[in-house]
Amino acid sequence: MRRIGDHGKSWYNEHMTKIKLLALDLDGTLLSHDKTISEANQAALKAAQAAGVQVVITTGRPLKAIEHILKALDLLVASAYSITFNGGLVQRNNGEILSKKTFSYADLTAIHEQLVALELPMDVISGEVCYETNPKSLYQGFSPFLTFVEGAFESIPRDIIFNKAVSAIDASFLDQQIPKISTALKEKYEIFKSRDILLEVMPKGVVKSFGLDKLATFLGLGPENVMAMGDEENDISMLEWAGLGIAMKNATAEVKAVSDVVAPLTNDEDGVAWAIQTYILED
Repeated sequence: MRRIGDHGKSWYNEHMTKIKLLALDLDGTLLSHDKTISEANQAALKAAQAAGVQVVITTGRPLKAIEHILKALDLLVASAYSITFNGGLVQRNNGEILSKKTFSYADLTAIHEQLVALELPMDVISGEVCYETNPKSLYQGFSPFLTFVEGAFESIPRDIIFNKAVSAIDASFLDQQIPKISTALKEKYEIFKSRDILLEVMPKGVVKSFGLDKLATFLGLGPENVMAMGDEENDISMLEWAGLGIAMKNATAEVKAVSDVVAPLTNDEDGVAWAIQTYILED
């Protein structure tokens, strides 16, 4: 694994192609702990855009839940793109879908049976609607921009698109139950934590790098043209895929281990602005 941090900026300038796309995780990366974007990060992102770099939000959320962020960054336009549902959708920011991979109802049934057996709540997200099947779920606290429908799993319509399933519950209990998930389920689906109290389940092969590769191909770019930044388990695939993968200072140990660079600053210290200034604007 290339470790730019072991060589410094001069090594980067000698070996890397110019960055043309910046892929950004939200929580723990671009967003501060209070879910806002700092003035320094906003200024740096707009400078990167002015320099011709595509700024792409890569998130587990649906497009509706990030519209306020896109608007703040002047990205709520058809010429800009987002990777949503952890790579399950690649979209123009006007909503046009370029790539899509979803669950079947049979998939959800299998996932639900196991989560229930492990006493884990399950929410099912379909576009802008979240079906909450267990009142113990803490997911509403993560997604205030979604419409929540409460009811038994059996009441979920079967003729809709199923983008992802999540389980949001106390972190200590979640960590206790995750090892009990069957090997068969882990082999059939992508299962990972994206926050301390949030477990996400996606169709097999749907990770952030899946969506990032689809978008890069659409734009005629390769991994060497991409810089990605993240902090959690669901960011690992895109940090490995990108030509330049940067972990935040506050990232997990696993994320830091696969990244080319570990930023010297956290999400609360304008780590994104630092990376843009270092590897894009001063390139």
